[in-house]
Amino acid sequence: MPGTSPLRAWWAQRPPAAGAAVMATGIVSLGLHLTGYEVLSLIALALGCVAWLALAVDFVTGMRRDPARWRAGARTPGALTAVAATTVLGTRVSVLGRHTLAAALLALAAALWPVLLFLVGRNLRPRMSGAVFLICVATEGLAVLGATLAAAATTAWLAHTALVLFWLGLALYLLALTRFDARQVLRGAGDHWVLAGALAISALAGAKLITAESPALYLWNEDDRDVLHTATVCLLVLDLACYVVLVIAEVVRPRPRYDVRRWSTVFPMGMTAAAALSASAAVGTPWLRGLGQALLWVTVAAWLAVAAGAVVAARAGIRAAGRA
Repeated sequence: MPGTSPLRAWWAQRPPAAGAAVMATGIVSLGLHLTGYEVLSLIALALGCVAWLALAVDFVTGMRRDPARWRAGARTPGALTAVAATTVLGTRVSVLGRHTLAAALLALAAALWPVLLFLVGRNLRPRMSGAVFLICVATEGLAVLGATLAAAATTAWLAHTALVLFWLGLALYLLALTRFDARQVLRGAGDHWVLAGALAISALAGAKLITAESPALYLWNEDDRDVLHTATVCLLVLDLACYVVLVIAEVVRPRPRYDVRRWSTVFPMGMTAAAALSASAAVGTPWLRGLGQALLWVTVAAWLAVAAGAVVAARAGIRAAGRA
């Protein structure tokens, strides 16, 4: 459009999947908090909040300025990063003690979730990229934030709702698995890692549901706890197995070039670290904490590498937009 600045022209080309940058930054913040690096965690949280606000403004203005393009984007799995990013930030905000703000973010995510899930679900097809697993990630994100707030506010109905979303998320994972193109493990541009990320956030949801129990809030009987414990452990084991397979695939078929979908690589790495750290206490397995700490620093390194690539790509994109 004539008169549009290069920055705005470049920003207008941003795909819906760019919301994964907020997801990645938010989970790094949560992981740093869980390992005691509070200052670094707050810096990451601030970066995530700024990015979330920018994307939220773009989301709202896009509906008004270009509804056809907005509807087209809302039908792609990447649109569900709006829900997932909101729940990840909400979880970190709740841990910070800002429960009212976290509840508002949960309400916003819960309002967006059925609309976007319906639009995306209508367009599922065979041989999709790893972004298809966002139907699970967005649902489990609601379960994680709901369980976190339920524990903080001793609200039983919220915990029970989170439990329903936890099981629904697992069903959606199986649905996504039937639509996923397994060749993406060797060919994907980054979002193939959501195959593992969806398992990781499901394991985190299980851990949060287990720890939501308290003397002031009776939630689960012995059978419920056993099932949650077993499910959480199985999900974490599957996640770690997928993590190893994906790392091997990256070594066998290196893909070093920057792609915005690489944020969808950082997020599963960080979510695996957070799941291990949280499950360590929830299922009584102390050695998982050491594993989670090691995986967190791998994630931080990956975040820095992808962020550097994003800056270089943004500069090139803005220059190209200025010449157009």
